[in-house]
Amino acid sequence: MFTIDAHLDLSMNALEWNRDLRLPVSTINEREQGLTDKPDRAKAVVSLPELRKGKIGLVVATQIARYVAPGNNLPGWHSPEQAWAQTQGQVAWYKAMEEAGEMIQINDRESLEKHVLLWESDLPDVKKPVGYILSLEGADSIVTIEHLERAYAYGLRAVGPAHYGPGRYAQGTDATGLMGPRGHELLREMERLNIILDATHLCDDSFWEALAHFNGAVWASHNNCRALVNHNRQYSDEQIKALIERGAVIGLALDAWMMVPGWVRGTSSPVSTNCNLEVMIDHLDHICQLAGNTLHIGIGSDLDGAFGREQCPYDVENISDLQKIPALLHKRGYTEQDVKNLMRDNWLRFLRKTWL
Repeated sequence: MFTIDAHLDLSMNALEWNRDLRLPVSTINEREQGLTDKPDRAKAVVSLPELRKGKIGLVVATQIARYVAPGNNLPGWHSPEQAWAQTQGQVAWYKAMEEAGEMIQINDRESLEKHVLLWESDLPDVKKPVGYILSLEGADSIVTIEHLERAYAYGLRAVGPAHYGPGRYAQGTDATGLMGPRGHELLREMERLNIILDATHLCDDSFWEALAHFNGAVWASHNNCRALVNHNRQYSDEQIKALIERGAVIGLALDAWMMVPGWVRGTSSPVSTNCNLEVMIDHLDHICQLAGNTLHIGIGSDLDGAFGREQCPYDVENISDLQKIPALLHKRGYTEQDVKNLMRDNWLRFLRKTWL
């Protein structure tokens, strides 16, 4: 089934992890044997061939570069200008993949419909480019508000104002506090340009403030349920209901610490915590019960978000295993249309409405 994944950090993996994503993950992992500079070395699960194998023909692909002020111990850049330069390198990689015929940018209704027709055609999947919608995870690299229009011009279509910790425009995971005037200015410009607000990673204070000040399209590209894993990274039932009221789609993430309670980094394992794809269905089902339907769920796997097989469901060898999900949904009593809603239709409906 043609599938959409609403959150992958492809350019980060290409540039910071030095992975040639045109290769199978087995080849990438062979080359990384013995490396210890990243926690997921030799455990990658995402590359372009595996996306095609899993019929994941459209992804929301990120730029990401955090600014860290003095005293902020998170990894990141020491000026917004450096962060902007990093995101420009990421754009250059996506453009290089386009020139190589590996990917194609999707940025409006016309390109979306053309790409869906391509992936539903009889052309062999191995010959189809993977479509990508460009998203910015954390807005720290937007040096000035004028930079946002420059980013829109090269294809940026969604922005999450914050990532982890305090940000220049909003406060993120593990932080607290409001967005303030600068954040409001960002939201106004996003609304003017019809850029999607990605509510993912906003702390509770900034989340409610963003929804109150933004009148455009909202989604949560990769978020799970606080009722099942009690951490501020997840969204409470009240936040999920607010997103549903705004017509949002919520992408279910496959990062194990977001899926199962009590995960201890460096100690827990997917097997020891019984973290498998069924757990994703638990989070999915919780959202559907709150909504009363299956119209607000999608996949936002984050399967290359600085982790690999050591921190994803144990029944996922690589990202093509997302095609195991339909059978699990059928086993839970979900209909074929429910399955289509999750795998692609909800994201497509959202984009068609946003990109009139």
